[in-house]
Amino acid sequence: MGRSAKDGGKNIDRARKLVEARPYKLEEAAELLRKAHFVKFDETVELVLNLGVDPKQSDQMVRGTVVLPHGLGKSKRVLVIASGEKVREAQEAGADFVGGEDMVQKITEGWTDYEAVIATPDMMKSAGRLGKVLGPRGLMPNPKTGTVTFEVAKAVKEIKAGKVEFRLDKTGLIHSPIGKTSFPAKNLAENAQALLAAIVKAKPAAAKGKYVKKITLTSTMGPGIPIDHAEAETATAVAA
Repeated sequence: MGRSAKDGGKNIDRARKLVEARPYKLEEAAELLRKAHFVKFDETVELVLNLGVDPKQSDQMVRGTVVLPHGLGKSKRVLVIASGEKVREAQEAGADFVGGEDMVQKITEGWTDYEAVIATPDMMKSAGRLGKVLGPRGLMPNPKTGTVTFEVAKAVKEIKAGKVEFRLDKTGLIHSPIGKTSFPAKNLAENAQALLAAIVKAKPAAAKGKYVKKITLTSTMGPGIPIDHAEAETATAVAA
């Protein structure tokens, strides 16, 4: 084992030892993650929720979007597939790439230099062909997440402002980014609270028993920090 790998292992152990066996408040956990940060790059901070729903049941799917109050630290490259007047509207709103059939063709040929895709409803016949390319990357436009819309300016601005999509995976977990380790702990906590409130609000009517079972704050290389359930109760009050 090389020296850097050994040092990395020691750093990971040291970071884990900073976490006490108790639940943390969000801001306290964010501060701890910043303290445990030992790598040279700016890590992504994630909130992980274990939900008491059955992901195999379509009426228990949890998904939605939320605009984080402090964004994600960088503006996403947004592609808009539109026609007519909506092309100019998307350009004026700050979309990075705008086009119609030409963009669909470009994506079909393997172009991937974008991080969010919006399409107007009239272009979905063409954009619908991109399911196999965009689906696995979680980028397929969808009316439920506001990315199939004629309100392209609003959609572009929201994504640029830090709108994130959350979705339950097949193991009953939601993993969602809420910022970077360079963010002040208060900003990370406020982003996490906004996400929590949106997930609580998205609780399916068919969900039985305890909805939020476990909350963890973590970063790319950092430890997982257990979050106090009272934070979910606060989010429930905010979402009500």
